[in-house]
Amino acid sequence: MSTTEGSFVWYELMTTDPKAAETFYGKVVGWNLVDSGYSEMRYTLALVGEHRVAGIMEIPDEVRQHGGRPGWIGYVAVADVDAKAEAVMRAGGTIHRPPADIPAIGRFAVVADPQGANFVLFRGDGTPPAAPVPGTPGHFGWHELYAHDWPSSLAFYETLFGWRKGEAIDIGPMGTYQLFHAQNAPLDGMATGGMMNLPGPPAPSWLYYVNVEEIDAATERLRQAGGAVMNGPMEVPGGMWVVQASDPQGAQFAIVGRRDGT
Repeated sequence: MSTTEGSFVWYELMTTDPKAAETFYGKVVGWNLVDSGYSEMRYTLALVGEHRVAGIMEIPDEVRQHGGRPGWIGYVAVADVDAKAEAVMRAGGTIHRPPADIPAIGRFAVVADPQGANFVLFRGDGTPPAAPVPGTPGHFGWHELYAHDWPSSLAFYETLFGWRKGEAIDIGPMGTYQLFHAQNAPLDGMATGGMMNLPGPPAPSWLYYVNVEEIDAATERLRQAGGAVMNGPMEVPGGMWVVQASDPQGAQFAIVGRRDGT
């Protein structure tokens, strides 16, 4: 079994305008964008140095026909995609795309947890690359789940992936922000992400944070490139700052980094 079992290992943006999205993220988070060479469709790889961190593609017609909108989705590594897909179903989740092979890449299934937050089960072929040092700019550094009932969501992911409950942070009228650790992450180290209840009616979803060197400079690049700030800059535990935003096509994401002078 891979040491990445139960960890987020890939991130994918489906959008209405891939070229514009590539330009935007290149400016904001410094990714190098290269064509994957995949013959079936245009699929762009986002790189930090030589390390592949994400993919960008146009929303497929079948997804668009079912109301799909621009958005990011995360891939979680598993040893057996088919078995995990069955486990998702048994736990009350949904299979949006049944297990299938990606030639020379691996096997995947697009699923949703019982409250409707989407993610991908993924088994890669070959040896996974070494994980970057936490906080490395351009890499994804945090994973945030907005749920109707985070305790039941945590129980689902604990059973499915072996995630473990971390520190619970009181966020006042908004309730509790519950940290979680991936299966192989030490409980005394940096958490993998957090969960909280939705303050209103939007559907449960995941929000993915990209590391940046300095939050104000990245926020200005975001605005200049046509993105919109939804929340922040806001200080979070550990002395870092976050901004939650949307790109010009409407896909939501977030950035996290230090703030100079603080």
